[in-house]
Amino acid sequence: VQLQASGGGLVQAGGSLRLSCAASGISVSYNELHWYRQVPGKQRELVAVISGAGNTKYADSVKGRFTISRDNAKNTVYLQMDSLKPEDTAVYYCKSLTSSWTQGTQVTVSS
Repeated sequence: VQLQASGGGLVQAGGSLRLSCAASGISVSYNELHWYRQVPGKQRELVAVISGAGNTKYADSVKGRFTISRDNAKNTVYLQMDSLKPEDTAVYYCKSLTSSWTQGTQVTVSS
């Protein structure tokens, strides 16, 4: 099982980015998938979850601004991030309940 995040970059505050998480060895259709983020020196934070049934949950800090979704045909999970704030700056990771941590994607929001 491998999940690889991509799509990060540098964006101004108020802007948007869409992160992608390509899955192999696991079907995004039937598995719970998570987006996390981590700032150096701080604990990793769970940002968003999508269940196998398609139910979603968000951290309070991103609720109303971020949207998790999936494309079953592409076996990919997305994190649409709108109204970005400097405090959203972090490395973002995607993970299933059984996958290992892999290299994340850096998101930097400038003020």
